[in-house]
Amino acid sequence: MSALFSIAAVFVLGVSAQWIAWRYRVPSILLLLTFGFIAGPVTGILDPAAMRAEWVFTFVALSIGIILFEGGLSLRLDELREVGGAVGRLITIGVLITWILASITSLFLLKLSLSISILIGAILTVTGPTVIVPILQHIRPKGRVGALAKWEGITIDPIGAILAVLVLEALVLINETGAGTVGSVASHALKGLLLEFFVGVGIGVAGAGIIVFLLRRRMVPDYLQNPMALMVVIAVFAISDALQPESGLVATTAMGFVVANQRLVAVRRIVEFKEDLRVLLIAALFVMLAAQLDLGDIQYIGWEAIVFLLILMLLVRPAAVFLSMLGTRLYVKEKMFLSWLAPRGIVAAAVASLFTFRLAEIYPEESQFIVPIVFLVIIGTVAIYGLTISPVARWLGLAEPNPQGVLFIGAHDWARHIASALDQAGFSVLMVDTNPSNVTSAREAGLHALRGNVLSESILDELDLSGIGRLIVLTPNDEVNSLTVVRFAQVFDSAEMYQLATRDKQRGKDADEKLVQHLRGRPLFGTGTNHTSLTAQFAAGATVRTFTIEDESTWSRLEAKYGSRMIPLFVVRGKNQLQVFSEDDSLVRPDPGNALIALIDPPARKTGTVAARSGGEAAR
Repeated sequence: MSALFSIAAVFVLGVSAQWIAWRYRVPSILLLLTFGFIAGPVTGILDPAAMRAEWVFTFVALSIGIILFEGGLSLRLDELREVGGAVGRLITIGVLITWILASITSLFLLKLSLSISILIGAILTVTGPTVIVPILQHIRPKGRVGALAKWEGITIDPIGAILAVLVLEALVLINETGAGTVGSVASHALKGLLLEFFVGVGIGVAGAGIIVFLLRRRMVPDYLQNPMALMVVIAVFAISDALQPESGLVATTAMGFVVANQRLVAVRRIVEFKEDLRVLLIAALFVMLAAQLDLGDIQYIGWEAIVFLLILMLLVRPAAVFLSMLGTRLYVKEKMFLSWLAPRGIVAAAVASLFTFRLAEIYPEESQFIVPIVFLVIIGTVAIYGLTISPVARWLGLAEPNPQGVLFIGAHDWARHIASALDQAGFSVLMVDTNPSNVTSAREAGLHALRGNVLSESILDELDLSGIGRLIVLTPNDEVNSLTVVRFAQVFDSAEMYQLATRDKQRGKDADEKLVQHLRGRPLFGTGTNHTSLTAQFAAGATVRTFTIEDESTWSRLEAKYGSRMIPLFVVRGKNQLQVFSEDDSLVRPDPGNALIALIDPPARKTGTVAARSGGEAAR
């Protein structure tokens, strides 16, 4: 196959695997590795020998640097203040314990030499942020454990990679100088570790400073901001690696962290671009690395390798978490959650492939075990953790199977009345407002409220959305409401995002002329209900009330008593299943045993056809 065809095949297979994984809700890494293995050693569409060329490893290393820059962009200093101590323990004590136990297991179970066992143990200290972050976004664990898992997954990659490189360099040094002394090898490793850390951090911070300086002085036009940022990332990686080999990963991670946490310029456009680029790079990398495998590698995977995988998951990881967390305030259930979340990813795969290539002459036989064992661990951990972590999190009480809570954007007076009704009904409620007075009033009412701007760069990282399953936007600004829906589209399903109807629609105009459908949430409550009408109704004395639907006649009695003065807002069905009344959804009347939350106008207030239509829809 031509080089052009091979490159095209890599991206076609990679993106296709990502799409299929999204479509059928399976871990994408499993499909990427499968597609790569089929395209490489099985069918020969991709030449395994060509995939082991030196340029491939260079491309892989640079791509991982870019991926870790994107990971660094998601690390928030506020999170570190809460979980910093635990993170520090996991990436130091936890890494050391994992390294030692994995090496011992490899030595005695896989019957490998001490040198190769130590190397495999070092490689397997890294977890995979490209797997962990999507898992966390899916299950939304409660409290600090989500931030802790994210920080560990991202920061441990460069640390684990450096550890593995130092072990490799020590093995090469011993081979070149003879047995050597423990002192000389340890001295060499410590010197390399310090140089890689300080050079990497220094170059990374300098690169971040360049980006911030250029953007703050507006020296780069909007359309060049993303290419410029990518250029700086690549330059930082290359310069750092040239000054101190293998320090590039530290540099790009540090650079991403500094860029994300500075407050001088907005970097949302860069973040979004890097997220898209990360998806493409991960797709290509896994396909290329899997295509390097040889059918003969399967012979190295026997029952011992399967037992090795199980020991890593059932013994090594829990030991690393519980021992490193001794003396912390982490709850047992949080430690158990972390013990069941350590999938390996792209860094482990890339390092294993590179090391096999570099150790082929020194350890011609044992080096062939590295890739099959590491890839087995990647596939096994991704599959098992990915398919079981959600029920495990629910069993531990750290996640909800079907979150029913509501995120309210807007905490003004009548929004607080609506939120309080849901809170009293047993639903999780979180309110966000830019007005400190509104936030204080919400907290005094017993509601969980946060001061923040929903259009800010960091809002998604500041919110604890555990137990929250839908969005209700109640600000008086139509454009802000719609932009909020766009911002939270990556968090909530489109069917669970609601906003007040636009003013254009109230005037009889086609709202699509200004705000197209995909930029809006579902219209809240009944036809004609908007911010102005609700403000007027509450000012006139309207109240939010909850009614229990005792039997089939309850609804009829409510209609007869309140008529057009009643606007249904929510129905609580079954075991705390919340249903929001929406203009675009013809909801049936509540069933016996349900609860109806409705807005009731005072007797002197007549809202005309607005409430009449709303009540009529609910009664059909």
